[in-house]
Amino acid sequence: MSRKILYIARHAKSSWDDMSLSDFERPLNARGKRDVPFIAELLKNKSIKPDLILSSPAKRAKKTAKHYHKTLGGELRFDTRIYEASSLTLYQLVQEALQSVESVMIVGHNPGLSTLNDMLSDKSIYNIPTAGVVGISFENPTLEKKGKALFFEYPKKYV
Repeated sequence: MSRKILYIARHAKSSWDDMSLSDFERPLNARGKRDVPFIAELLKNKSIKPDLILSSPAKRAKKTAKHYHKTLGGELRFDTRIYEASSLTLYQLVQEALQSVESVMIVGHNPGLSTLNDMLSDKSIYNIPTAGVVGISFENPTLEKKGKALFFEYPKKYV
């Protein structure tokens, strides 16, 4: 049985400057534009190379995912089910993706991502911050048992 790896990535910090924009259309703010390349390089230096990056199509998540794709490689797909998804929906998407790839990165939003981590990882994280990324390794590809936390990276850890 092969080991499967899940990377849970919350989108980088978004802008609230234009209140006329819908939540879906909010872009990254200056901090988000700075943080995501930093985290992408950090992951690259850890030899992180997801086979597949699944992202919410919301503007801030899409931009975050594109940075990871450019830096880390892998196939990039956008899935409308990720936006405002419950942890159960995210779990089903991850399970589906790991049927055909060894590693997947899911780029999306809280609270779903933090709850997904707590469902699947042996290390609970109350809140994955913006631009935060968690790595989880699974010996059982069906995700029936909790996986082992590999890392938890986020920009403020380095400030």
